[in-house]
Amino acid sequence: MTDYVLPGQEVLIEQDPEFPHAPVGWTRAEAERIAQAEGLALTDLHWRVVRALQEYFHRHEDTPSIQIRELHDALDEAFHADGGLKRLYEIFPGGPVAQGCRLAGLKAPAGAVDPSFGSVV
Repeated sequence: MTDYVLPGQEVLIEQDPEFPHAPVGWTRAEAERIAQAEGLALTDLHWRVVRALQEYFHRHEDTPSIQIRELHDALDEAFHADGGLKRLYEIFPGGPVAQGCRLAGLKAPAGAVDPSFGSVV
C-alpha cells in the first residue's frame, strides 16, 4: 500500500485490490500482526472471511447498527460449502464475527462478544 501526497490535497491511500472494501488505513500486515498475537495462522479461508466481512460492512454502511443475527446468517450462507458457521468457529476460536472483525479492521457489532455465551476475545 502506498501513500501519495499531492500539493494542496489530502493524503490519498491506494486501496489493496484484493480487499476493495477494506476500511481506510487497514493493511494485511496489521491483520497478520493481530493474527499472530492471537495465535492464528492465516489461511485462504481466513482471508476470504476478512473480505466477506469488509464487503458486508461496506454494503451496510448506511445501516445504523449491524444486527449480529443477520451477519451470522450471511456468513453461514456465504461459507455453507466450507462448513458454514461451524467451520468458521473452528478457524476463529474467538468467534468469526468478533475475531474476524478485528482482523478486518472493523468494529464488531453489539453482541458479537459475550463471554457468558462462549465467545472468547
